[in-house]
Amino acid sequence: MIARGLDDVCEIGVGLVRPECVLCTASGDVFVSDWRGGVTRIRPDGRQQLYAAAGGDGPRPVKTNGFAILPDRSFLLAHLDDASGGVWRLTVDGHCTPYLLELDGRPLEPTNFVHVDPIGRTWITVSTRLIPRTRARRPDVADGYVVLVDGSGARIVADGLAFTNEAKVDPSGRWLYVNETFGRRVSRFEIRANGDLGPIRTVAQFDHGVFPDGLDFDRDGGVWITSVFSNRLIRIDADGNRSTVLEDFDPEFLDTVDSMLASGALATTDVAPTPARLIRNLSSSAFGGPDRRTLYLGCLQGDRIYRLPSPVAGARPSHWNVTFD
Repeated sequence: MIARGLDDVCEIGVGLVRPECVLCTASGDVFVSDWRGGVTRIRPDGRQQLYAAAGGDGPRPVKTNGFAILPDRSFLLAHLDDASGGVWRLTVDGHCTPYLLELDGRPLEPTNFVHVDPIGRTWITVSTRLIPRTRARRPDVADGYVVLVDGSGARIVADGLAFTNEAKVDPSGRWLYVNETFGRRVSRFEIRANGDLGPIRTVAQFDHGVFPDGLDFDRDGGVWITSVFSNRLIRIDADGNRSTVLEDFDPEFLDTVDSMLASGALATTDVAPTPARLIRNLSSSAFGGPDRRTLYLGCLQGDRIYRLPSPVAGARPSHWNVTFD
């Protein structure tokens, strides 16, 4: 696998607000989560348009963390407020309505991510039941869960996860991959015919300096992982071999974060902005461009996102052919 240097990285977008999650479509559009209330579209010519909640029942703003693009050109937004969560549906004209706000009579806690697979099932992650969610930034807390919404309704299909982050169905449709950020591992579950999940299996266990946040797939069976704090982009191939494709980190800062995690201080102490030459806390990746050989990277602490050439083409996501014009 060919490693990339920071000189290969270009910044795109202006004035974005916490652009944590990024998705791409065949038309060349790039969509980015935005805490001003929805999703920002970046067109191939650089023009930007914010789709934000202007009407309906939704909070204003919706604090969008993860999001999904639906076939009808609307979005599902994972609402990551300090004390409340849920998933909202946003149309391009700004109408915001509830999609899933509670489960079994209990409100959803701050909600991290939402993913729609190729057969229309919706997968939702909640990192922790603790509020504020920073209390779960410990290796000994594992109360995150995954919700499935399908023809049978909504139900928890995986529980006891160590800060559930992005979760996606792989291109084969057989596996649900899940990042457990402060468990420092990538896990997966076999998806049964009724949508229930088999036993958890560890795909990769990381140690110093790796905190998996975003994930994506390439067409050769590789899994791509983004790591917050260390600004690393890692590929795990079909045989389980790992390679670091990109990194932009400060060793002393990573030592401090690791020590805070081990002592429990990361759960109670604010972390300084991630020091880096360019990338401001790498959080997600998506393949775009006409041949899906361009990687787009989201971040937690910047006002733009990043683009770099990929050594392999990405798998086609379920929203790839959705058009907005």
